[in-house]
Amino acid sequence: MLALFADDSAFFATSRKLEFTLNRLQRVLDLLPEWLDKWRMAVNVGKTVALLIGRRVAVPPLRLRGQEIEWKTHVTYLGCRIDRSLRMVPQANHAINMAKAARAVLRPVLTSRLPLRTKLAVYKTYIRSRLTYAMPAWYGLCSQHTRQRIQVQQNISLRVLTGAGRYVRNDVIARDVKLQSIEDFVAHTARRMYDKADHGPQSHLWNIAPLHARPPDRSGRALPRELLLPQHAEDDVSQHTSQHATHTDITLYAHSPVLVPNLVPDPSQGSG
Repeated sequence: MLALFADDSAFFATSRKLEFTLNRLQRVLDLLPEWLDKWRMAVNVGKTVALLIGRRVAVPPLRLRGQEIEWKTHVTYLGCRIDRSLRMVPQANHAINMAKAARAVLRPVLTSRLPLRTKLAVYKTYIRSRLTYAMPAWYGLCSQHTRQRIQVQQNISLRVLTGAGRYVRNDVIARDVKLQSIEDFVAHTARRMYDKADHGPQSHLWNIAPLHARPPDRSGRALPRELLLPQHAEDDVSQHTSQHATHTDITLYAHSPVLVPNLVPDPSQGSG
């Protein structure tokens, strides 16, 4: 499967046999130079990396234009950090650190005498936006512990901007300022995203990330669309899953730019 966005690209290949997956990836890399030359594009091989999801095994190197492609334990694609376990902990840590940094810079504003409504708007615009970046895609893959860590960042921000005492409960503060929890906010955002995709003109986006019934005797990783279930805690995740999600031990994820990354016109080819 090929994923393209602007000048970033990723190629996904999967097989029950590791050598078959590697052969598929290498075949794409062998065909890529001809396509690049045809369209007068250049690729930075040094920024091209590969990720093996699941098993920890020694993997032979892939090659593009005679240069080896480095295997990584985690990659960053479209601003999201993905590790080989697909637990999304690196991405959650990154989002938390971004929110902390924004709150530290804006602390004089949050503790000022500005109206509470204005300070809430500042929080939503500059702090929550960093904390919840692309969350409909990865929040469902987080453990309950990681979700609680993310919610803590909102609780701290609300305490700072309201000046609430230490004995005031977090849910009371959120209720008084009429601010939904991070989980409810992400579920609402995901519902809007999926509804827009399912009813839009782009047929390839219809039923994206579908929800499958999980076999009653098996458990597996959460799916992004499970955020739309009435209860989206870990015990509900055990009731629904995708069979595809249970076969990820030899999935390869080729991070930007595997196919057409950082594509820039090649000056040596002329102006066309």
